[in-house]
Amino acid sequence: MNHFKIFLLTICMTGTFINGQKTQPNLKGLDQEINNIIADYKGVGLSVAIVKDDKVIYSQGFGFRDLEKKLPVTVNTVFPIGSITKSFTSILIGSLQDENKLSVDSKPALYIPNLQFYDDRMNAMMTVGDLLSHKSGIGRADGSYILFPENRRIDLMKRLPYLKPGGEVKDSWIYSNLGYIILGTIAEQVSGETWENLIKNRVFKPLQMDHSSTTIEEMVKSDDYSLPYGVYKDSTEKILYQRPYNDQPGAAVNSTANDMVNWMRMWLNNGTFQQQKILSENYVKEAMSIKAIFNGRPPVTAEQNSYLFGYGYGWNVNMYRGHYKVHHGGAVSGFSSNAVLFPVEKIGIIVLSNQQNSDLPYTLTSMISNRMLGLDGQKPYAYTKEIYDIKKPEKTIKPIDQNKKPTFNLSDYTGKFTNLGYGTFEIVKEGDQLFVVFPAFKFRLEPMQYNAFVCKLINEIPQQMNPEFELNFTIDNEGKISDVVMYLQREGVRFEKVDQK
Repeated sequence: MNHFKIFLLTICMTGTFINGQKTQPNLKGLDQEINNIIADYKGVGLSVAIVKDDKVIYSQGFGFRDLEKKLPVTVNTVFPIGSITKSFTSILIGSLQDENKLSVDSKPALYIPNLQFYDDRMNAMMTVGDLLSHKSGIGRADGSYILFPENRRIDLMKRLPYLKPGGEVKDSWIYSNLGYIILGTIAEQVSGETWENLIKNRVFKPLQMDHSSTTIEEMVKSDDYSLPYGVYKDSTEKILYQRPYNDQPGAAVNSTANDMVNWMRMWLNNGTFQQQKILSENYVKEAMSIKAIFNGRPPVTAEQNSYLFGYGYGWNVNMYRGHYKVHHGGAVSGFSSNAVLFPVEKIGIIVLSNQQNSDLPYTLTSMISNRMLGLDGQKPYAYTKEIYDIKKPEKTIKPIDQNKKPTFNLSDYTGKFTNLGYGTFEIVKEGDQLFVVFPAFKFRLEPMQYNAFVCKLINEIPQQMNPEFELNFTIDNEGKISDVVMYLQREGVRFEKVDQK
């Protein structure tokens, strides 16, 4: 369904300015500029809120939460916020530290029984703070819990001794969702409560985030929630929700612009909301400090807007045109979001959207930041648009290149393969095609050349990963297939064949 013309003609706006405040001069024409940018992105809907000096100065909904039924977005429409959730898990760690139940300077093994990492260096040096700031070295091992989920988060911890690190502990910065799964497990072990209950009791309730939740099942019980959308060949399509389970501590919060306003006020007010202390001022300052630099290079040009990129405890931190900026984005299937804080100026901006694979929220928060900081020169914001097509199953099957056809008969590639850091999958032959069957997904294996194959979608799945990873089979000295290397991390992950004939 191509709805570009719909938005050029009528873009639905709902919501209102809060507390009857008048529009500030630097927000003059903001509605129209947002509308123009939404139309350019072929966006469906979004919600925006701005905080200044502990007061809400702007809160507005745009477009549709349900495109087919033309249901409008409001300031109370619930959106999954993706990885902004990491700052919520950071709140849990901070509040537990404030109660002297843990320390960010202690080893994770102090709180999780029998916890071991890949090597002695990681065991000896890693701290809870390193997990918070992505300095653990664990890196991107998302395939472990996405393709091979466990019934309980703590059961994933048994895999850690077998997961080869992506970098050096303390001496590298590699974004790690698995690191936040470990943090969620630490919070559960220390408190004796589930991560979900901790978020509700320590964040949602005291911050009066009454429309927020931690599961899609809870979210859709609301009478005002958003559907997920993505763009494919210039057309907008409804796609599947992503349901974080093992990954809840890194990506599971669902919220509204109005609820996120209270969350921003707490961070900007040194951990206090309506005279109630949620976090200590010390932890807030530490969380919003640079603990790891992941791009310390100087600006390329004099006009470069941002430089000195770092990470705190659940927050990105950098200098933005001379202003200290604390921010985090989020992306789950069908949704993109961004939260931006300027602690010195006491400014907070939240943009929640129901568009997949898009930098729309980032464009909007940058535009609004320039307005709020008086950097826009009263001119429309100039930006470079980034939006990518959703992944869909291919309707045609590519014929095998006879010059590079598989070395063996397809049936020889079948069997079960295992890795202790991930799990076990099976390759099966159905008709004249090979399929790889994981505990959570099933893909078709398309021959590339000789003993190399690539995974292909066979049905619609949540847009939480690119499934087109390679499998390269290894041949032993007896001329048999002994294992397969799957490119799930920076380096290939080796799965041993467990049912050799």
